[in-house]
Amino acid sequence: MVDYHAANNQSLYSAGEQQTYMEQENDWDRDLLLDPAWEKQQRKTFTAWCNSHLRKSGTQIENIEEDFRDGLKLMLLLEVISGERLPKPERGKMRVHKINNVNKALDFIASKGVKLVSIGAEEIVDGNAKMTLGMIWTIILRFAIQDISVEETSAKEGLLLWCQRKTAPYKNVNVQNFHISWKDGLAFNALIHRHRPELIDYDKLRKDDPVTNLNNAFEVAERYLDIPKMLDAEDIVGTLRPDEKAIMTYVSCFYHAFSGAQKAETAANRICKVLAVNQENEHLMEDYEKLASDLLEWIRRTIPWLENRAPEKTMTEMQQKLEDFRDYRRVHKPPKVQEKCQLEINFNTLQTKLRLSNRPAFMPSEGRMVSDINGAWHKLEGAEKGYEEWLLNEIRRLERLDHLAEKFRQKAAIHESWTDGKEAMLTQKDYETASLSEIKALLKKHEAFESDLAAHQDRVEQIAAIAQELNELDYYDSPSVNARCQKICEQWDALGSLTQNRRDSLERTEKQLESIDELYLEYAKRAAPFNNWMEGAMEDLQDMFIVHNIEEIQGLLTAHDQFKSTLPEANKEREAIQAIQAEVQKIAQYNGIKLAGNNPYTTITPQSIDKKWEKVQQLVPQRDQALQEELARQQSNDHLRRQFANQANMIGPWIQNKMEEIGRISIEMNGTLEDQLTHLRQYEQSIIEYKPNIDQLEGDHQLIQEALIFDNKYTAYTMEHLRVGWEQLLTTIARTINEIENQILTRDAKGISQEQLHEYRTSFNHFDKDHSGVLQAEEFKACLISLGYDVENNKQGDAEFARIMGIVDPNNSGAVTFQAFIDFMSRETTDTDTADQVIASFKILAGDKNYITAEELRRELPPDQAEYCIARMAPYTGPDAKPGALDYMSFSTALYGESDL
Repeated sequence: MVDYHAANNQSLYSAGEQQTYMEQENDWDRDLLLDPAWEKQQRKTFTAWCNSHLRKSGTQIENIEEDFRDGLKLMLLLEVISGERLPKPERGKMRVHKINNVNKALDFIASKGVKLVSIGAEEIVDGNAKMTLGMIWTIILRFAIQDISVEETSAKEGLLLWCQRKTAPYKNVNVQNFHISWKDGLAFNALIHRHRPELIDYDKLRKDDPVTNLNNAFEVAERYLDIPKMLDAEDIVGTLRPDEKAIMTYVSCFYHAFSGAQKAETAANRICKVLAVNQENEHLMEDYEKLASDLLEWIRRTIPWLENRAPEKTMTEMQQKLEDFRDYRRVHKPPKVQEKCQLEINFNTLQTKLRLSNRPAFMPSEGRMVSDINGAWHKLEGAEKGYEEWLLNEIRRLERLDHLAEKFRQKAAIHESWTDGKEAMLTQKDYETASLSEIKALLKKHEAFESDLAAHQDRVEQIAAIAQELNELDYYDSPSVNARCQKICEQWDALGSLTQNRRDSLERTEKQLESIDELYLEYAKRAAPFNNWMEGAMEDLQDMFIVHNIEEIQGLLTAHDQFKSTLPEANKEREAIQAIQAEVQKIAQYNGIKLAGNNPYTTITPQSIDKKWEKVQQLVPQRDQALQEELARQQSNDHLRRQFANQANMIGPWIQNKMEEIGRISIEMNGTLEDQLTHLRQYEQSIIEYKPNIDQLEGDHQLIQEALIFDNKYTAYTMEHLRVGWEQLLTTIARTINEIENQILTRDAKGISQEQLHEYRTSFNHFDKDHSGVLQAEEFKACLISLGYDVENNKQGDAEFARIMGIVDPNNSGAVTFQAFIDFMSRETTDTDTADQVIASFKILAGDKNYITAEELRRELPPDQAEYCIARMAPYTGPDAKPGALDYMSFSTALYGESDL
């Protein structure tokens, strides 16, 4: 049965209408109660109706005129159906106590606007059946029938109209009154079938079997609708005209039962809608958290790899590291760029849905905000840039090291070859048995050696300098270089000491010796520098070289041409030196002098000079070939630079132009949002179709890196700049499409017209003076003033503006986006579900209780949403709490972020 508290507290009619209706109903022919059949029907019906309410307080009546005589159960009945407290009853057994109790009940009825005609407390106390039934009928009229309203008709007429409307589609049913129209039982069955078709097979009912029809309806109502059986089928069929008041009482129970079910269904639908939105939002939140966690974990794993600066020993190993880095750029990073963009789109879509459903904004778990992800991404790109720079610097360093190491080995080999045997020569005692001329010759020879030694000083210093540079550049084989350099330096110091000792010995004996062959001396003096020149020329012709552009190789070619131009003059010097030796031979032969071996002043023989000269002649064309090959390589590199620059100089401006066009599209608002979305998606497709140009440029850039080209004077664009620009272009078009999609969501959810959106965009663009896509605080205030908001510079206006800014800029960034602007404008003009509405819906499902049970939730809601509520509702702890009671109030407020679950 349904309570009538709300009807008692807030009537649908004025006091005058109530009194008029009650007077009409009380003006009934009480003589009719003398009809035994009608009196029997009223006793059964009224008794069952009273018991349906008294059982809520754990009691009932057996005899309607006897059990109300002391007034106690009568007062209890009124408290149950009204939901109000009556004055405290008197517990005495005397007649005066009973009369006082009944009077309290009658006074309460009268306070509800009911005029009691000829009904006094003494008659009720005396057990007057006619008056008792009349009083109960008055109570039924006031609390069960009076507040029925259907299309501006009330009470009896309203109940009759409701029955007519509900049974109109059914054959053999024509409800015109509350007596004859109900005798065949079809009207009762039609009412049940209309609201609960699964309970009755209406097509099997026959109009000529009223007893079966009535019993079927009464039994179904008692079992499934909680409507007690108030009449027997025989009571209705057995009378010519059933009692109208009994039928009205019975039918009113059906009205209230189905009216409550409709409210429960509406409440359940509202809760299902709210829970469905909440479940979808929670799913989106879980997806965001997982995607953010995976992306951050990938960044966390990748950054240490990019920050690893452990150098390799060889160029091959460093080239492999560079190839691994290129693989990371081509294969591993692009999907993560897409994931990052999709993450931002999902976050914006979720926030829009939360705003549209009046839910609090989504706050990701600590460390997984979009700003955290952007920060981590920025750190990743910084590490990536630093790693690439380090790789290229390391390759340059290893290239330089290889060049220096080879140069060290060549110079060391030449020096070691020159020093071979010098210690033995400086320690020999040949001057002890030599003649004067021989001594003088030995002295001159030693002077020539000192000259040669001084000439080699520069090479030793170069060897030491190269070794020092290899150490500073952390050459992996520095120990062997240092050992060899140390040996050369120690040997050089020893040669210096030995040279000085031999000079001292020769000078001591110089006074005893004279006579020296001027020619030999001249030969030695001219042969030594020429020999050094040839050795230097051979060293230069075999020297390693490294260049990075055409200008440098052309400089080497020029220097080589200059060297070749000196060869004729050098050949003349060689011929002059050889002529000295020939003159010596000629004089000796002419004078019959027997030469004792080689020139005493030098170890440089004419044969060695010719041999070295022939070597120089061989090395010159080899050097020509090496320089020409390097020139060809540099020309190829220059072609690669021009090829990359031509592409980069087209792609760079193209990307910039597309960025500017996207900005104009998002501001100009040409056509509907769907037109703009279609245009942007077509624009996005055209950008994606441009990707082969980027891939071609990546291929050109790879060729440049493989050729170890580190600069390009033909373009200001680098591959890194173009990659960043391309990624920003893809992200910008995706974000712009997402903004339009969110605007469509907002428009559809809030019922905003295209004209309103256009007006919002026009106002927004008008005050966006710098076309930045956001309004600063002062720009936004001016926009609000133009729309009629009172936010002038005064105390009240400042407070209102601060409130609005708290809505559109919850993060206090000082700027308002267009999405936040239209969210605010749509919120100002539309309505959404609130926590109070959800609480009211749960209260209906709970039968007006302050708590709800799991059984009630499973009965009224779909299984998945019922279990969702049960899992999240806290136990109810109020004063009227019972085992299994759940707190739906705190659960409802938590759905809207007003408190914690």
